Amino acid sequence: MPIPIALVFAAGISSLDLAAAREMFGVNRAGAGLVDPWYDFAAYVVDPVQSCDACRIDRLCSLDELAKAHTVIVPGWPDVTQAPPTALVNAIRDAHEAGARIVSAGTGAFVLAAAGLLDGRRVATHWAHADLLAARYPRVRVDTDALYVDEGDILSSAGGAATIDLFLHLVRLDHGAAVAKALAHRLVMPHQTPDEQAPSSSPSEPGAEDRVLTEVLSWAAGRLDQQVTVEDMAQQANVSRRTLVRRFRAGTGMAPLQWLLTQRVQLAQRLLETTHLSIEQVATQTGMGTAATLRRHFSRTVGVPPDSYRRWFRGRGRGDWSPVPVA
Repeated sequence: MPIPIALVFAAGISSLDLAAAREMFGVNRAGAGLVDPWYDFAAYVVDPVQSCDACRIDRLCSLDELAKAHTVIVPGWPDVTQAPPTALVNAIRDAHEAGARIVSAGTGAFVLAAAGLLDGRRVATHWAHADLLAARYPRVRVDTDALYVDEGDILSSAGGAATIDLFLHLVRLDHGAAVAKALAHRLVMPHQTPDEQAPSSSPSEPGAEDRVLTEVLSWAAGRLDQQVTVEDMAQQANVSRRTLVRRFRAGTGMAPLQWLLTQRVQLAQRLLETTHLSIEQVATQTGMGTAATLRRHFSRTVGVPPDSYRRWFRGRGRGDWSPVPVA
């Protein structure tokens, strides 16, 4: 049976969230060789929306259907200064109590918080409204570093393009990694498993109790353009190589060289996103040495070559992107 997904539709919601949800869940993918049946995608319209027909939503649902959905998606909420409709809040709470998976994108977290679903939970929201969410709902643990957060029955994204990553994560949960990867290829976007997401989905930071590891990570992160060995890090930490490896695995979940490579790829992503540096220059600044080495590690980690990633990133509709010239 298709998986029922209900999207909350209100005047002024994020058009990116709407388009992403419709593209991920509302398009029949049988012809693309993916899972059939796919999703049963519907929208609950909170108030009259004149442009609803232009959004290509094929089916609308009632408030009762919303409360019975398998998954409820709350897009970026248009006005976080106003309380969301009581009927909507109650329906989302009822859906959760009935076992539904609740998903928020960006400021949609405010609606979930109003329903009491985020108390004691970690949540992602748009950075511009994170302080307001934390102040208004003190029991909510707002993660300002996360692209998206998976708490099992509650999932949330930081909004914008991170919502697309979260939606693909839902496909991975529902249909498996192979289908998610095939869909990402179909949509011409990189495919990453949750532990490959940067910066927050992998355990890249140590516990506060390991000050030595914290210091050596900071030291190494400031030298990504240089050749840093495990021996160099052990010497900097004033511990044996074996002790360093043990602390790295305990604090980051990775071996030292694996952590270094992850940091280099993440730096390459940031440079590709925010500068006009050539691939060769990015390779130099990330310590990869050559463009060929960068392409090999980047493609294996992110899923696409660096050239394609740069084109893809600039085409994702991030309105706040602006190139930063580098001297």
